[in-house]
Amino acid sequence: MNTLHVPTPQPLSGRTLPVPYVLVGDEAFQLSENLMKPFSGLHVKGSKERVFNYRLCRARRVSENAFGILSSSFRVLRKSMLLNPDVATTVTLATIHLHNYLRKTPSRTVYCPSEMFDKECTDSGDVVPGLWRHDSAASQLSNIPRLPRRSSSEAQKLRNEFAEYFCTPQGELHFQYNK
Repeated sequence: MNTLHVPTPQPLSGRTLPVPYVLVGDEAFQLSENLMKPFSGLHVKGSKERVFNYRLCRARRVSENAFGILSSSFRVLRKSMLLNPDVATTVTLATIHLHNYLRKTPSRTVYCPSEMFDKECTDSGDVVPGLWRHDSAASQLSNIPRLPRRSSSEAQKLRNEFAEYFCTPQGELHFQYNK
């Protein structure tokens, strides 16, 4: 049952294995067919595992930017909401709608100047932290403890497919091997 209405799996450019749309997570989560997490351990510079971990980190930075900016503007998101789950959902959706509205108005440069976002140099891949990270309360996301978990062979196969794709001419970034 596809209650989230996620598109059907598709092969990556130049590949044949259909891969699902996935969420990105960190070491706290279990690798699954719908959630990618980094390869554990240290890996040789330029290896497919290290490239995959770097690319996953880049993807996670997008959601960290979004949530960091939201929580720096809407302080209700900085701590646990002691609310009925339905009310907490309404509050969260309201902040997202307000954020999106404010980003589309002429005052968007006041609400969320471009310096708020992390920026990545397209030549080197170096990251310049956004201003929201200077707001210590907004940048302190709660750490979830790591739990040992065995992932399925299918999830590992999908992660390897992404890792291999990121090392092909269709999927690579010219600076990723230096990270």
